[in-house]
Amino acid sequence: MFKEQITDIFFDLDHTLWDFEKNSALTFEKILYKNKVDVSLNNFLEVYVPINFEYWKLYRENKISKSELRYQRLKKTFDVIGKNIDDDSIHILAHEYIEYLSSFTHLFPDTIEVLEYLKPQYRLHIITNGFQEIQEKKLKGSKIHHYFNQIIDSEKAGVKKPHPYIFELALTEANVNAKNALMIGDSLEADIMGAISVGIQAVHFNSHKEQQHDLCRIIDDLIEIKSIL
Repeated sequence: MFKEQITDIFFDLDHTLWDFEKNSALTFEKILYKNKVDVSLNNFLEVYVPINFEYWKLYRENKISKSELRYQRLKKTFDVIGKNIDDDSIHILAHEYIEYLSSFTHLFPDTIEVLEYLKPQYRLHIITNGFQEIQEKKLKGSKIHHYFNQIIDSEKAGVKKPHPYIFELALTEANVNAKNALMIGDSLEADIMGAISVGIQAVHFNSHKEQQHDLCRIIDDLIEIKSIL
């Protein structure tokens, strides 16, 4: 199915290998209880999850800073659910969320099996928009760090996916031509369109059940990778 032989595979991390939603929910369960914030976790997450996506898009587009992302996504969530909470408390929660998030280690089903299958045949790498300070902790905590040769994050690159430069930097660091590289990620905009724009082939792990498209191969479960590589 691929035009050229694949030698290097670039994975996104959050929402692709590392189960962000599950680990994020466990983090909020811990810090809301720890700080005695009396809200229903389910109600909180129902509002927070789409708001977080909205603010990450703004951050990806350089419309807000990292500190604004961390504060505003919580502020807006509490406003929407009608919970009156002061700024100091929001800043504490924002800090503790980052502090504890990487301590949870749930991966998507079959992540280890797929990495074990690929590792002998391909060089594996990570391209992530996540914050440098916690992505390494996530990889090490979930015991998958050793599978990857290069880990390229947006803070190191100075730009975020889908900006072409982060993919170009990843190709340079991995010493591979775009035609021999494959990107596997969950975000149609950031991972798939970003990779294709620089000539990297792609597989879309459609973990968000986005609309079907014909840009590349779409998979619904990671285990399907074994049937196409």
